[in-house]
Amino acid sequence: MSTKYRFSDNEIPHFVTLSLVEWIDLFSRERYKEIIIDNLNHCIKNKGLIVYAYVIMPNHMHMIVKSGGIQSLAELIRDFKRYTAKILYERLKSDHKESRRGWLMRIIEEEAQKSSSNKKFKVWRHESHPVVLETNAMIEDRLHYIHNNPVRSGICFSAADYKYSSACQYSGEIGPLALSFMD
Repeated sequence: MSTKYRFSDNEIPHFVTLSLVEWIDLFSRERYKEIIIDNLNHCIKNKGLIVYAYVIMPNHMHMIVKSGGIQSLAELIRDFKRYTAKILYERLKSDHKESRRGWLMRIIEEEAQKSSSNKKFKVWRHESHPVVLETNAMIEDRLHYIHNNPVRSGICFSAADYKYSSACQYSGEIGPLALSFMD
């Protein structure tokens, strides 16, 4: 395993990327993005996760986060991924409105066969690619990257218009996540 990407100092914000296995576009459906929002809010309220910025794209998400001290950031991300994988898998398994359910389930279950940690299902790729944001320039660069990701992908024309991003909150609107703002 590479040593390039590692969680380090919990006092410093990290840029993380969480990607779905085989880049499946599970988050093209609002009901699955809402599971992510609900669980991020739970982690903020109950586990000490501090979220400064985020975006949920169809097949991955980016965040600028740090730990509030209850758990290490690595543990928080691990637990978030473990729990949301279980909830997403169970929801998908029972979601008869999902036209791609068979295809998505097959990929999630086949990916589990390649995993040493879970033989039943695997929703998230193992890597989180944490990058320590040590300078204001690094923070500003990643904040801009996160907020403009939906625009670059053609999902919306204006970053502030995308519901599943902190861009709207940085523009003064109310968003779905209990966000902390960068100083």
